[in-house]
Amino acid sequence: MDNYQTQLTPEAPVKEPGKKRSAWLGLLIDSIETILLALVLFLGINAISSRVIVENISMKPTLQPGELLLVNKLAFKLGSPDHGDIVVFHYQGNPNEDYIKRLIGLPGDVVHISEGVVYINDFALNEPYIAAPPTYEGTWTVPDGKYFVLGDNRNNSSDSHQWGFVSMEDMVGEAIFIYWPLDRIQSLNIPDLVQAAQ
Repeated sequence: MDNYQTQLTPEAPVKEPGKKRSAWLGLLIDSIETILLALVLFLGINAISSRVIVENISMKPTLQPGELLLVNKLAFKLGSPDHGDIVVFHYQGNPNEDYIKRLIGLPGDVVHISEGVVYINDFALNEPYIAAPPTYEGTWTVPDGKYFVLGDNRNNSSDSHQWGFVSMEDMVGEAIFIYWPLDRIQSLNIPDLVQAAQ
């Protein structure tokens, strides 16, 4: 008896030359879209925030050298600075250099420092965040459009008590968050920290 095989040998699929090209084209388009989306997100995030590194000891113990902060660049475009805000600004002696300090006096405020206590409009500030009471004294009246800033490390800080006021035009934004190192992650937006005269 003869053996017959009934299975048919499958024919090799015919490759369509356009399919390989369209797969590569689709991958290229997806890659370009992903890169453009990442670029738009990057530019958008940079337009409303910036990241800064703390480089000196003038804000100790609140901020330590090496910490990375998130700064809200829209804070003073959409709102007004307030007593106690931690602000980043261009230093008047060198506009390419940014400083970070605590905002103490608003336009029109009278800042008085005496016997280790800071007063705003004759109201003593409650300042549990400073390294030590200031050993210097003085009185400053804050002009319109200007701000009086001090470092939390009062006796080791170059700030308004030495070189004067900060202009609104020089304000970069408000530091709102420590995001590095991980064990120091915290918000810097502490309400009612400075009990100043309103």
